[in-house]
Amino acid sequence: MSINWKGVFPAVTTKFKDNDELDFDAFDKNIEAQLEAGVDGIILGGSLGEASVLSEQEKYDLLTHTLQLVAGRVPVLLNIAESTTKNAVNCAKKAHELGASGLMLLPPMRYYADVEETLDYFEQVAQSTPLPIMIYNNPVDYKIEVTLDMFAHLAKYDNIQAVKESTRDISNITRMFNRFGDRFKIFTGVDPLAMESLVMGADGWVAGLVDAFPKETVAIYRLVKAKRYDEALAIYRWFLPVLELDIHPKLVQYIKLAEVATGIGTEKTRAPRLAVKGAEREKVLKIINDALAQRPELPVGSWGILEAIA
Repeated sequence: MSINWKGVFPAVTTKFKDNDELDFDAFDKNIEAQLEAGVDGIILGGSLGEASVLSEQEKYDLLTHTLQLVAGRVPVLLNIAESTTKNAVNCAKKAHELGASGLMLLPPMRYYADVEETLDYFEQVAQSTPLPIMIYNNPVDYKIEVTLDMFAHLAKYDNIQAVKESTRDISNITRMFNRFGDRFKIFTGVDPLAMESLVMGADGWVAGLVDAFPKETVAIYRLVKAKRYDEALAIYRWFLPVLELDIHPKLVQYIKLAEVATGIGTEKTRAPRLAVKGAEREKVLKIINDALAQRPELPVGSWGILEAIA
């Protein structure tokens, strides 16, 4: 199995009905918008996908449904965010059985694992599956950093192929390239640092606000890769106030509000997450609505035309 590790991979939101069941109709509408915009992969059950409140069966139902919907147009990855190694291994095996294209893998949840424990966790998952794996390196939110020395240890596993780089340290991209060359494909995972990371050589973008603004996200990626930096920068500067919603603890609620505003999502979250209200809601809606009022016209050759670098 192989994945072409480049491009925009949305970390998609999970849609819920008012009765708290999965809303596949709303989910499908968003996925089709992503595919129409030219995204290069889909990631299910990440932080934005409310992984912590999904049952195992719901995750597998989402995976099966998405694979049928996407029908091979792009790779579909399942995120693994488990608190035990046993559950992580079982999830990896089940994802393979159901036909997932690959995995995104977090360090152990809820327990602050040390270096040996974290490496053992990653190794056991890698050994349990032939699926390609992207390591999610986010010490800011999940408190465990996957260091360069740890990546050197993991390099012997051929199916550990990529990293979602969310350390917030732009220089870490250069450190990875300097030490490993192209052994690990690097995806930026922090929306407000996306263009900077792509200019520094990141291969792709695991994006959040793409869930509401797929065409603009793909345009920035493709323009940067085509070295059309001024055009990319104009869109990015317009987009930045919205992109900063991705680094707030309530990013799920905020991004779902943006999906509603652009007509490709619903606001419903699963408790304990609740809808934002009052002044907080008005503040977020102003950011979104101000952006919509000035939504840029995308340059020719940035979306839907530059197929050579899609």
